[in-house]
Order: sequence, then C-alpha cells, then structure tokens
Amino acid sequence: MKLSEFDYFLPPELIAQKPARPRDAARLLVLNKKTGQIEHEVFKNIGKYLKSGDLLVVNDSRVIPARLIGKKNSGAKVEILLSQPTNKENCWEIIGKNIPNKDEKIIFSKNFFATVIDKQIIKFNCSGKIFWQRLNRYGKIPLPPYIKSSGKSLDSKRYQTIYADKRDHGSVAAPTAGLHFTKRLLQELKNKKIKIVKVTLHVGLGTFLPIRTNDIKKHHMHPEWISVSREVLLKIKKAKLAKKKVIAVGTTSVRALESAAEHSLKNNFEGFTDIYIYPGFKFKLVDGLITNFHLPKSTLLLLVSALSSRKNILKAYQEAIKNKYRFYSYGDAMLILD
Repeated sequence: MKLSEFDYFLPPELIAQKPARPRDAARLLVLNKKTGQIEHEVFKNIGKYLKSGDLLVVNDSRVIPARLIGKKNSGAKVEILLSQPTNKENCWEIIGKNIPNKDEKIIFSKNFFATVIDKQIIKFNCSGKIFWQRLNRYGKIPLPPYIKSSGKSLDSKRYQTIYADKRDHGSVAAPTAGLHFTKRLLQELKNKKIKIVKVTLHVGLGTFLPIRTNDIKKHHMHPEWISVSREVLLKIKKAKLAKKKVIAVGTTSVRALESAAEHSLKNNFEGFTDIYIYPGFKFKLVDGLITNFHLPKSTLLLLVSALSSRKNILKAYQEAIKNKYRFYSYGDAMLILD
C-alpha cells in the first residue's frame, strides 16, 4: 500500500487548541471495526460500550518538560527537544535547531548546561535528582506545533493524564487518548467491573516522526522504551480465556502490548520496541482501541487502519469532519470496537 492512500484534508479550524472541560465532555465517535457502522456519543458515556470483565489498558508514562531553550557561547539561541536518554551517563538523544559543533556547550543557566557529543546527542553536566530538578525548572512541556501555546503551567496539567506516573523519565508527547479520562469516569468503569491495568511506553521520536517514503513498508520506527509486567499479561490472558475484550487506551498502549506479545506472553517485558503496525498486521492481544483523530499519512493513522480497515477509518474521519469533531492531541476521541 502507498502512503498517499492514507491522506485526507482537514479544515484548520478543526485542530483543537484546548482540551474539553471537563475532560470527559469530549465527543466520542464509535466505529464498529468490522462493519464500519458509526455512532456519535460523549466520552463520559463510553461505559455503555464496555462490558463487565473487559480490560482497559492505559499508558502511564508522564510528559516531561523536554523542550529546552538555551544559547551558545556566542549568545546565539539554541532550541532542542529531548527524545530519550542513551545508555551513556547523562546523555540524551535530541532533535533541535542551530545545534553547536561537537564539544561546544549549550547553556540553559549558570548551573545547567550540556556538551554536544554530536548533532543528535548531548551530555548534561548533572544527573539524578539534580538533573530532574533543573529540567523541571528550565524545561517546557513540548506541545505539538499545531497547538498555539507556549507550554505554560496550564498545559503542564492539562497535557498530562490523571494517572501519569511521577517517576523519573517519561514522554516527549502525551498518550493523548488518556487525556479524556476523569477520576469520576474511571470510578464508574471500575464500579461496572471493567478492569484497568497500566503499561508504559515513553513516547519519543518513533511515535511522531513522519513517514518519508510512499511505500509504507520501507518506513522504520525509532525505538521507544516500554514496560509490560507479568501481572498485566496474566490479567490479559484471563480476560481472553473469559471471552472478554482487551481495549487499549491509545496507540502507544497498542504498541506496548503487541511488542510484549512478540517477545513473551508469560514474563514481563522491559526494553526498547521499534514495532511498526500498518494494515496487514495480525493483532495478538488488542481487540479494541480508544484513540484520538490522527494526522494524515502518519504511523498512527496506519495503526488504526490496521485494527479496522483503511476504508472504514477514512470514512469515519470524513464523518467526523462533517460533524465538526475536534482533531489531534487536544481533540475528540474514537472508540474502535466490534
């Protein structure tokens, strides 16, 4: 299949600039992944499509303040985005603008700076708790470029799921499907005997780097770190045996689960994944998906098309555009299920 087959036109005014308030007031387009039938709902009512014993799998990675603005020794501005730490002490992969030459410094403050190892890797002058304290002080939440905000403190709360884990490290972009959940809604689902488990995928370059070849099979994903516990895998196995649905909250949860399935369904899996899901992929664990509306010709659009079909997804997107759904990170949601 060609990448050009996964294109669509989105009126710019449908790109959401702010999340729904409250979070679960977002709209919900429900797509039957087999028949293509569409229903329109509000996210707070998602429980009506789920049954007792179904399993929701969420990604608990938190968004870190990965956007840093510094300067060279000359005073010239440098802007970088941290992608993920390397296996070398204090070193991070980055993308950025106006990166200095090797061995030169990027200065963020008097006591917080980094040395350029190469154009994609820098080494910070501190580590551990001190590093995270300074990153939290000088870094900003890295909102997508289509959201016209400066990454202020307001976004540090609303561009974060309510169940995000506060441990060190995290994601450079939110697992946005989870942004729709409120404490009240989660409790309602638990009261209905719908089980909720957590996996981790730290969103890095792999999730949002564009596909640069029209032959979709030639694209390669940038590795991202995941963790799926043995306890979660056992609960999934139990749900499957009971003929219950395993529903991923977000494409990152899908990739974490299907990566674990490729390695082992008996033991926990921690490590890097470069799994690339596009039409023709055979899902081992995931039955359904809660997701947002994704950019044209993106790996995320390919993934949701693999779970249903290209025809059904593009039809649903046109229906969403016709009904003025809000798109992308702060936008409305889809439930893909049969």
